[in-house]
Order: sequence, then structure tokens, then C-alpha cells
Amino acid sequence: MDIEAKQREELHGLVQSLLERVRIDCELRKPLSYLTADNEPLVRQPAFTGGDEHDLETVRTELGDCRRCPLGDRRQHLVFGEGNPSAELVFVGEAPGADEDAQGRPFVGRAGQLLTKIIAAMGLKREEVYICNILKCRPPGNRNPLPDEIAACEPFLIRQLGVIRPRVICAMGSIAAHALLKSEAPISVLRGRFHSYQGIPLMPTYHPAYLLRNPGAKKQVWEDVQGIMKRLDELKDQ
Repeated sequence: MDIEAKQREELHGLVQSLLERVRIDCELRKPLSYLTADNEPLVRQPAFTGGDEHDLETVRTELGDCRRCPLGDRRQHLVFGEGNPSAELVFVGEAPGADEDAQGRPFVGRAGQLLTKIIAAMGLKREEVYICNILKCRPPGNRNPLPDEIAACEPFLIRQLGVIRPRVICAMGSIAAHALLKSEAPISVLRGRFHSYQGIPLMPTYHPAYLLRNPGAKKQVWEDVQGIMKRLDELKDQ
């Protein structure tokens, strides 16, 4: 083998080694629950066993003045969630926006006003459901949450849902649906049918903010909402 060919072979080996290191580094940056094979998480979420989860206030107290990720240093207010602690229906969104960050309450901006109208169209009041997000703090510029940020908040969302034990969950938007279902399928594929989250029926649908930009999708969201209403009626007799 001449010197030039040997150098090419060594360079190729170096490039392959670097690519493998980059791939491993990318995997290590993901939360463990995202490392999946055939859509099955390698680290499964704990089942809802109740345990020492006395109430939502306990979870909120343990969350404290959270600094588990850099978002805690940027926020005005932590947005824990609000509503009926025994709600049959829980809406899970993506993350607080500017209005939510300013007030410390979920879904109070334009998208929140639309969500309130959707809830009213279901014959319910905001006080009767529970509303929260995947993240408790606003990402800068309302960018999409990062995997590390989701991993930091996820245990508290799991505990919130464990305390509430809703009959149905509505995941609003791709971020919420992907985080809860551990699926990377587009929201357009996931929506329109029920999935299971810890044995709880979960309906993914478009985020209200998406509807503000794409009002034509309201018809599809209403179809999803009707499916939720029907499932809640069916579960009342069980």
C-alpha cells in the first residue's frame, strides 16, 4: 500500500470515528425516556400507583423555585398548572408563553382564550378541567423546548397526572404529544384517534396557537374534541 492510499485509509477511519462520537454524544443529550426501539421506551415511566403523592400542593412544594434547567434563571413566573385537582379531563400543552410567564398561569394569552372557548363548547368550564404544560417555564422567544428541558420537567408532569388520575388526557400540539407518547410521528398522523398513556385514553390534537395561524384546522380539532366528549360519556358508566 503506497503512502497516499494509507493516508486516505487513516483519514477515512478518523472520520468514521468522529461521526460515531457525534452520534453517541447526541444520544447522551436526550432524556433516557427518548431512547426507544420500535416505539418502546427503554426506561419506562413509573405506573400511577399513588404512593406518597398526597395532592398537587405536595408536588408544587417539591418543585420549589426550580432551577433544574437554565430556563429557571430566565423566567418571571413558574407556571405549574391550574384547575380541578380531581378533573376528569386534563389538557397538556407545550410551554408557557409571554402572557403566561407574566401571570404565572397557563393558557391566558390569545391561544388560551381560544382554549377557553373550546372548553365552553364542550359544555365545561376551565375550573372543571385541569390545564398544564410539558414545561413549567417559558423558553426564550417561545422556541421549541429542548430535550434536556423536557427531561427536567417531565417527572413533575408525571406526578401531576398521577395525582389527578384523569379519565382522559388531551395533548395539544406535537411537543406535548411526542413527550407523552414517546412518538416522533407528526401530529397530523397522531391526532384523530385515542392512544394510551399509562392506561389513560389520550387524544392528540392541534395546539390552539396553531389554530390562530391556521383557522382551517378548527374543524379537525372539533372532531377530536367530540371524540373526547364521547369517551367521557362512555366512561361515566364505568
